[in-house]
Amino acid sequence: MAQSTTRQFRPLPVPSVDVAGFWGDWQEAVCDETAAILLDRCVEARMLEQIDINVPSPGLVIPVVGWLGTTQMFWDSDLAKSIETIAYSLYRKPNPELEARADAIIDMYERLQEPDGYLGSFFIRIWPEERWTNLRDFHELYCAGHMIEAAVAYFQATGKRKFLDIMCRYADLIIEKFGRGPGQMRGYCGHEEIELALVRLARVTGEQKYMDLARYFVDERGQQPNYFIDEAKRGGWDPKGVQAHVFEYNQSHQPLRDQRKVVGHAVRAMYIYSGMADIATEYNDDSLTPALEALWNDLTQKQMYLTGGIGPAASNEGFTDYYDLPNESAYAETCASVGLVFWANRMLGRGPNRLYADTMEQALYNGAIAGLSRDGKTFFYENPLERAGKHHLWIWHRCPCCPPNIARLVASIGSYMYGVADHEIAVHLYGESTARVELSGGEVTLTQQTQYPWDGAIALTVAVAKPTTFALSLRIPAWAKGAAIAIDGQRLELDDITTDGYARMEREWHAGDSVRLDLPLVPRALRANPKVRQDAGRVAVMRGPLVYCLEGTDNAVGLNSILLGDGLGRSQTATIPNFNGAIAIDLPVLREVAEGWGDALYAEAAPTAEPDTARMVPYHLWDNREPGEMLVWLRADRQP
Repeated sequence: MAQSTTRQFRPLPVPSVDVAGFWGDWQEAVCDETAAILLDRCVEARMLEQIDINVPSPGLVIPVVGWLGTTQMFWDSDLAKSIETIAYSLYRKPNPELEARADAIIDMYERLQEPDGYLGSFFIRIWPEERWTNLRDFHELYCAGHMIEAAVAYFQATGKRKFLDIMCRYADLIIEKFGRGPGQMRGYCGHEEIELALVRLARVTGEQKYMDLARYFVDERGQQPNYFIDEAKRGGWDPKGVQAHVFEYNQSHQPLRDQRKVVGHAVRAMYIYSGMADIATEYNDDSLTPALEALWNDLTQKQMYLTGGIGPAASNEGFTDYYDLPNESAYAETCASVGLVFWANRMLGRGPNRLYADTMEQALYNGAIAGLSRDGKTFFYENPLERAGKHHLWIWHRCPCCPPNIARLVASIGSYMYGVADHEIAVHLYGESTARVELSGGEVTLTQQTQYPWDGAIALTVAVAKPTTFALSLRIPAWAKGAAIAIDGQRLELDDITTDGYARMEREWHAGDSVRLDLPLVPRALRANPKVRQDAGRVAVMRGPLVYCLEGTDNAVGLNSILLGDGLGRSQTATIPNFNGAIAIDLPVLREVAEGWGDALYAEAAPTAEPDTARMVPYHLWDNREPGEMLVWLRADRQP
């Protein structure tokens, strides 16, 4: 294993960051609505019946389908992510009733757990004979991973150890079961997730054995002979599965260090790349770096939507061909954008780099939070970039993975805002917040005051008990042309202090020292690579990190009749009523009109175009008002 002396940065625990402003408003919605809704809808789906040994087993509620399993197999993951969301919400806003409900579910899991530590409700109460027989399809380790993450979160937020102890016992069993030793299974999960969960467990418990198990799963994946082939032969099913390229589908077609192309199921890919990045950080393992960097470039340069959405196809919930980015049929699962945020954040473990943090912000503000309504009550599974008016936020889903996934991300957003090394604090994301940081030289409290992303003025204040020397690194987004920075009113030359897109200020800091960062938020037009055929002749608009879109509620029907010309420079901003200060962009456009066209379906004459004004709103807010059309990529009349 190649070693590196690169700095190690780790995220702050959620309780170490108080969030207000933009993200505080979203967290309030999760606390007030989403957290309870998640539990209510899990109960309605009969999930608690499966884990409560004091009631009859519900049996097979959701039928087995072509891939040999049922979504009922991963009910534990849905409950776990809901508990994780509750944990973070309790930290922000105590709720004794909600906490009691979570405690009751944890008690059910304690009673359900078998003497050896095993804890998979479907394989205890529904299909016990199938335990560990189909790692490729049955999601046992995936569920274990989500339950571990929930246990860590619940311990950090409440101080209660019961769920953490339960999951440590299960993790200890998995250590015994999997590995390269005599009598162990040399397997790994068909749906990755446990890798990054074990890293979190190791960090919170200080137990190296959990980190080593995560590394085993990363190292073993894709080795020959392929575990899933042998498993299928033992089980008597087709090694190719229901997917044409099953090994690419779950990223087991090659050892991870040899992979250079992002393929398969988008969420699975994001989760395993997150685990790889964690292992690279924790073990200073540079042998993973070439793969991680190549995979990152492959995704972001050839296979990612402007919104940070990934995975255009519903057929495999994942990737197709390079530059294949259809808008109206885009799958772009919410969980996939959430997973991209996870991966980007973990790529920052080796040190601040704008390449990763800019994409983290892009996916977070657009493709991810579009999956949660502004009031926290409804959700998107798919996130297209164009709709004719028939795609709307929904209450629940047969496979309800996305609602708790975006909810837990929003509720834990503080841990994504900052990265900490021994002598350095990196600010990856901007937002009203207070972070309490333990450095080698002592405790530092860093406060951000800002209306970001609606306003680009960011004021940071340092509080220390005594003068302390450390580096403070602030991300300068690639889009922030003309950014400016000053310490205690004295302007600094960004070019002199910027490395990898971060302004790094190393000095002795005193109580009350302040940093002012100004990021110009100017609407800008973007065009897609000419190889993206679906966006040829079209333009998208961004302001700061936000992708904007047209909605029918502001612009009537026929959004494709709107042409963006040279009017972006004459655009105006306006506040959207009832959306906590959200900013709309009003800009002059041309609109093609059908009057005078006649009855012909086709004609030689061009339609008449008349001057008009269009309103664009942040993509993540679409379908939060009256239902109707939506469009991100506008037709371009001429170069804007």
